[in-house]
Amino acid sequence: MADDPYTVLGVPRAATDEEIRRAYRKLAKELHPDLNPSNRAAAEERFKKVSAAYDVIGDPEKRKQYDRGEIDAGGEPRRGFRRPPGGGPFEGRGPRPDDDFSFGDIFSDLFGSMRGRGEPGSPFGMRGRDLRYSLEVDFLEAAQGAKKRVTLPDSGALDITVPQGVVDGQVLRLKGRGAPGRRGAEPGDALVEIKVRTHPYFKRVDDDIALDLPITIDEAVLGAKVEVPTIAGRVQLTLPKATSSGRIFRLKGRGVHNTTTGRTGDQLVTVHIVLPEAIDDELSYFLSEWRQKHTYDPGRP
Repeated sequence: MADDPYTVLGVPRAATDEEIRRAYRKLAKELHPDLNPSNRAAAEERFKKVSAAYDVIGDPEKRKQYDRGEIDAGGEPRRGFRRPPGGGPFEGRGPRPDDDFSFGDIFSDLFGSMRGRGEPGSPFGMRGRDLRYSLEVDFLEAAQGAKKRVTLPDSGALDITVPQGVVDGQVLRLKGRGAPGRRGAEPGDALVEIKVRTHPYFKRVDDDIALDLPITIDEAVLGAKVEVPTIAGRVQLTLPKATSSGRIFRLKGRGVHNTTTGRTGDQLVTVHIVLPEAIDDELSYFLSEWRQKHTYDPGRP
């Protein structure tokens, strides 16, 4: 004997038609066989009961008949009438003209774009899962771009093109390199999160590259041409006379090329005067004589 339809759907006898409809939708989604692979048989059996219950109280006319005791919980007449052939509870009820949804609606709500292209309209074709990976790259590889290979747990490999200017934490999507789809549906994607290693002296600020450059006291006083590393190689920087610590020089176009905006950043070089660890007598004597003859205010507060 079938269970009480109200109990099966988990709604009170005073429930509105819309409340019954929502309860059925919710249970139909939860009991989808592909979402219950470890307990598929039980889910299918429960789904049959839910469909049968909705076949009775989801139809306003049948619901009235059931509430009056004219039909039983399986929808069969109690007074000698026989139900027309076909349409048993396993198949579920067919859509009625006044319905605003169907089985296709239920499963499209659940899967949306995950439905596989291999079986158009089929609720059992499921797009493969996206698989996540992590890839560490050097600072210069991230700035300039690189070709990398990720070894997978199953001994497979992913060949990845790291785009120029990629940032730490950016996720690259490799279309169709995830888990295979079910029943002909499309595979998922591989999502590769980029981790950028720090550099011993370069720092990235948006699309600019920041660099602290130590210089000697004579280079600062007299001026000089000094070599400066950039992400694309070493270049010459001209220091004018009387270059103070903390002065910033901008090397145009020596930063990171942003492939999204098309802009290339600059390199910002901040100079710092570094004194020798041991000050010899000659330098001490010269500065002592200079101090006595000159008054100089560096602008201390």
